[in-house]
Amino acid sequence: MGKISRVVSNQWMQICVVVLVAVVVRWSVSLNPYSGAGKPPMFGDYEAQRHWMEVTTNLPIGQWYTNGTGNNLEYWGLDYPPLTAYHSWICGKVSSFLNADWVELDSSHGYESYEHKLFMRYSVLAIDVLLYIPAVLLFCWFESSKKIFSFDWLRVAMIILLYPGLIVIDHGHFQYNNASLGFALLATIALSTNHDLWGSILFVLALNYKQMELYHAMPFFCYLLGRCFWGSDENRIWKLIKIGLVVVVSFLICWLPFLTSVESVLQVLHRLFPFARGLYEDKVANVWCSIEPIIRTRERLSQDVVIKIALASTLLALLPSAIHLLFKPTIRCFRLALINSSLAFFLFSFQVHEKSILLVTLPVCLLLQEKPFECTWFLLTSVLSMFPLLIKDGQFLSTTVLCLLFLMASNVLLNSQKLKKTIHIQIIFWLSMLGMSILCISHLLVPPPARYPDIYPLLISAYSCAHFLVFFVYCHYLQFTSVAD
Repeated sequence: MGKISRVVSNQWMQICVVVLVAVVVRWSVSLNPYSGAGKPPMFGDYEAQRHWMEVTTNLPIGQWYTNGTGNNLEYWGLDYPPLTAYHSWICGKVSSFLNADWVELDSSHGYESYEHKLFMRYSVLAIDVLLYIPAVLLFCWFESSKKIFSFDWLRVAMIILLYPGLIVIDHGHFQYNNASLGFALLATIALSTNHDLWGSILFVLALNYKQMELYHAMPFFCYLLGRCFWGSDENRIWKLIKIGLVVVVSFLICWLPFLTSVESVLQVLHRLFPFARGLYEDKVANVWCSIEPIIRTRERLSQDVVIKIALASTLLALLPSAIHLLFKPTIRCFRLALINSSLAFFLFSFQVHEKSILLVTLPVCLLLQEKPFECTWFLLTSVLSMFPLLIKDGQFLSTTVLCLLFLMASNVLLNSQKLKKTIHIQIIFWLSMLGMSILCISHLLVPPPARYPDIYPLLISAYSCAHFLVFFVYCHYLQFTSVAD
């Protein structure tokens, strides 16, 4: 009995070490600059999050998404779903309690101070500690074949928690992606443990925090519908009704304050899906940005036509995986479909941000234990795809150090046998890493030609996109040949 107690105690100590390392790394990155620091008049994403706290704290809830006195939508108007707005309101109330100047209506625009930066950084770290890190630990524990005395799951958890992309975007650039991704991960765990109703509720929370969770919506829908059609439960229709009711009620609760009129609902939806912004912003590593210099899509075609082409392309890329999952609703197929669905949206859909690749990296992280070599390769490429954005934020050093740490940790902590590949594949991998390094160093040190000022961001986007397309095909192969649950 004493031996068992020592083993359990030792495991809890290791869990604490994993959490401590994850927190220290995140806090170290948070010491760097943030998006838009000292760059008026719009500043950056840091100011956007602060401004939403200002708006939600000072204005009635019916005015949060509408243009008017005290809420100029041209200045970082709220464009995320209600759950983000409620989170901003909570943070705003705490801000007001600590220092009312931080969220003073209008006069606080562009507010910057050391104390406020500490508060904002702590607010992101709090979501990690309360939601995202526990979700990662819980997932990896369930995946350890329920062997409580096996430490393998802690190694995988450490790798996931050291993924550079999410750390640098949330704790460097400044966002709260850990909230929606945390809810989505908990929803995945719930489905994996046959808690379909809880999984449905948790995914509704994820979707109502960030609308980009639509990238994951089709696999959730097809898996749950497939389970109702082909599952072993006797009351399949009743199960489908229960899931439908839970989803509808969850949405109604989240949207309740905005259901006062049709106009109110439409205004929120208009803010969530701003088609007027165009096909993509900046240089994003998807198909449209990569082929734009050759085809000139945005110049030759009207926006309505571009929207239809993007929609058709996304559906064509999405449907094979979705249909397969509908007829084969296993957990393994579901997780692979999450990758395929999110990549289909990222590569082909309308209005894509470079940070949207984080929606793909979450399900890729869930495949790390099975395919450590391929997933490590993809995750490093995903960081490359955001490199021009991170350079703007002064995150070069933190990004480089984190990528090296992640690569070394993956080789050391993951099963060395699984990381072994043929010499041919290893050569391709290191050539790929060399190409990434050359692009990054050139972007930093070599001035671009005057005629092509955006040449390096474009080359990085196209290079990353090529990798993503190969991984897209590979993950479809894994899903269609899947035999395990």
